[in-house]
Amino acid sequence: MDRKQMCVANVQYKKPSDDGAKQSKNLLRYLTYRESRDEAARHVAGRERWVNHGMGDSVAEIAQCCDDLKSEHVLTFSLVCNPNPDLMAMIAPEDREQFVRELTERMVNGFFDERGLDTGVEFSYVLHHRLTDDPQTPGLHDPHTHIVLPGTVYDEEHGQRVPLFFSRNRKVNHIDLLHDVTERTMAEQMERYVGPDWEQRYDELTAVREQERAIAEAEPHGTMLDDKGASWDVWCGTRRTDEQQTAVGFYRWYAAATEDDPDAHRLEFRPLVGGLPHEQAAFFAQSFAQAMNGEMDKLQELAGLIGGMSADQREVLIAEMGGYEQPTRDVSPEFEL
Repeated sequence: MDRKQMCVANVQYKKPSDDGAKQSKNLLRYLTYRESRDEAARHVAGRERWVNHGMGDSVAEIAQCCDDLKSEHVLTFSLVCNPNPDLMAMIAPEDREQFVRELTERMVNGFFDERGLDTGVEFSYVLHHRLTDDPQTPGLHDPHTHIVLPGTVYDEEHGQRVPLFFSRNRKVNHIDLLHDVTERTMAEQMERYVGPDWEQRYDELTAVREQERAIAEAEPHGTMLDDKGASWDVWCGTRRTDEQQTAVGFYRWYAAATEDDPDAHRLEFRPLVGGLPHEQAAFFAQSFAQAMNGEMDKLQELAGLIGGMSADQREVLIAEMGGYEQPTRDVSPEFEL
């Protein structure tokens, strides 16, 4: 896999001004009381929201620490550590929180060790448990952390605090170093939690998805109108969600304009029924492609029928239609078990 896609690690900072202090406190409140833009925090009784490594464990404490340890130009730094949800899906649900906590602490400590800051840097972080909003794979567990750092660091040689900085030039590029440390740490974590074959398993998932996209090389199964009234070809197909589940939906070309290529388009998948076993998803995708008769409304109606069934009901329906190995007869929204 492309190891740059294993984990996102971004850095931002706030200035030591009245506006910067206000923005910083608003950020701390957001991180404390939200899981994402659309979801409030899921508090657990008896456990603090913040993990304190020297910056405090509440909005007030962290805000005060940021002010006490600011530099002339930086009030506070904030980092995001966001592992790839496809990789997180390989980890047992009960182990994911511990995985991300270990990843965060090892990443931060390893990064500053690489920079030669033996005294370490104070930090606090909060863990969020949002769900992905990627249109192709919505609803995947996407745990990640937000890390708060001070604007200064204690310099043992000078016996005082000095400005903390993140250089990005030809001589020293701390952002590249942060990414390198994050990638190495993530790979080590995956091997410990998943096993030495984790990368092979991810590559197999990617290969299956690439094969599924090849359906768009055949004749389209129908057309749809977008919100501007333009007509687009659609292909009914599947997209592997993870090692256990596949979604049924449709592929369509979407505008993906860039400055270099304003007419660029990208083939993307939109799920209609998720959480199906692989074989079952492939069966229904083939059946839908035959039964939709080129009509997008019919495809969505059929998907609604299957999505409203239990796993046992779907298996009964497959048997009634001839089974996995037999030619399927038509399925319609009027079909009754």
